[in-house]
Amino acid sequence: MDEVAAAAANRPDHLALITADAALTWAELNARVEAASRRLVMLARPRERVAIVLGNSLDFVVTYCGVLRAGRVAVPLNPGYTADELAYVIADCQAAVVVAEPAARAKLRSATPPCVPPDLAGPTGDLPEVSANDLAVLLYTSGTSGRPKGAMLTRAALAANHEQLDAIDPPVVGADDVVLLAMPLFHAYGLNTGLGTVAHYAATGVLIDRFDPAASLSVIAERAVTVTVGVPGMYAAWSRQPGVENALTSVRTAVCGAAPIAPAEAARFSAATGKTIINGYGLTETAPVLTTTAVSDRGKPGSIGRPLPGVALRLRNANGDILWEDGTTSPDEDLAELDLSVEDSAGTDPGEIVVRGANLFSGYWPDGRDGPDADGWWATGDVAYADGDGDLHLVDRIGELILVNGFNVYPAEIERVLDAHPAVAESAVVGVPDDDSGQRPHAYVVAALDPAPTPAELQVYCAGQLARFKLPTIELVRELPHSATGKVRKREIAS
Repeated sequence: MDEVAAAAANRPDHLALITADAALTWAELNARVEAASRRLVMLARPRERVAIVLGNSLDFVVTYCGVLRAGRVAVPLNPGYTADELAYVIADCQAAVVVAEPAARAKLRSATPPCVPPDLAGPTGDLPEVSANDLAVLLYTSGTSGRPKGAMLTRAALAANHEQLDAIDPPVVGADDVVLLAMPLFHAYGLNTGLGTVAHYAATGVLIDRFDPAASLSVIAERAVTVTVGVPGMYAAWSRQPGVENALTSVRTAVCGAAPIAPAEAARFSAATGKTIINGYGLTETAPVLTTTAVSDRGKPGSIGRPLPGVALRLRNANGDILWEDGTTSPDEDLAELDLSVEDSAGTDPGEIVVRGANLFSGYWPDGRDGPDADGWWATGDVAYADGDGDLHLVDRIGELILVNGFNVYPAEIERVLDAHPAVAESAVVGVPDDDSGQRPHAYVVAALDPAPTPAELQVYCAGQLARFKLPTIELVRELPHSATGKVRKREIAS
């Protein structure tokens, strides 16, 4: 389904998108998308890739939606990529054309493929018929190592995640909401959970290109934003701004995803604003939402909730044994094959999250490798446990697991302890080689106070809360590298 066309047909005069200097109704946006799509059919053949290197702007929305309507494949890319990063992804996806802003065009190393500005002026053509099973978008995700990989998402997978979210009662977003679109649109969270949700409900989106705590609060108040879609760093920054409670008066729903929010930060935000954050968990490969506290206990500290309606989820140990399962992908499906139900569970050991649902990707570009298995299950590489209520708690990535004398050490556990120290602003823990134990945890710590605590002081603090084999060596650093969605880039720290 073409969500923009449907929104224009159902609510033509309702505001679709608002920026600092423009506002478009759904009818006006649809007209721009139509013009762009008819131009794009002349620039790329059916199913060819169109790289989009634009910030959070009307140009991005028009180009992205135009690519989908034209039956081509959108490849949204971070405008902040280096020339090398852009060159790699554009070559890997074999883009037929690049639509880019001036600053990004200056980083392109050759005229192949051709690069065009976002006004997409020129000859136009007829639009093709499109199918729900057609590839819609390639979203490049770096994972834990190596070059980025393109996750292949069909139109059906993107739409399925909206239908799954739709089934939550009460709904998280509705047609009369005004949604803050501050997350990067080249990321699955900003693209489908943010922009896609706005189009799905024919609601109103408020676009912000670069996040600034004070400026964004002014926009929220001015535009009477009712739903914020953000990451932990945004809520942490807002909670420390003067006047935050008044600025967020209109907000009824605060959604957090892309990375776990520390319970202390969630509590700080709640105390400052009176709002409870809805936590979610997902991946680029799942379009992206898998679980949310909106279907369980919205206020439980540290929880990522339960699977969305239509998502089946299992926890599996290293031997392949199923520790726990919840959810179904259809009303007739029964996953309780092993008599492992939420009601029976008294809590589980950590296990890898394995999922099934219509929102899953079709594997990685170009051949679909490493996608769901023959039964539709896909192993996420993330580790979680279920508590006695059947609510999930994220532990860590399998690839980041540290083995100390054969014992499992999860970096996130150590990071939670360090981050709770009043003198610590942020920490990141990685495994490093150790002659005696094989590996040991090593923590990079950014201090929140001056003078900073010493590594010895922090180790004593950790010793009061962690088993001896989990105690990290500690190194103080001025800052940590972050991705566009606020995740620490551990691969860059350890390199």
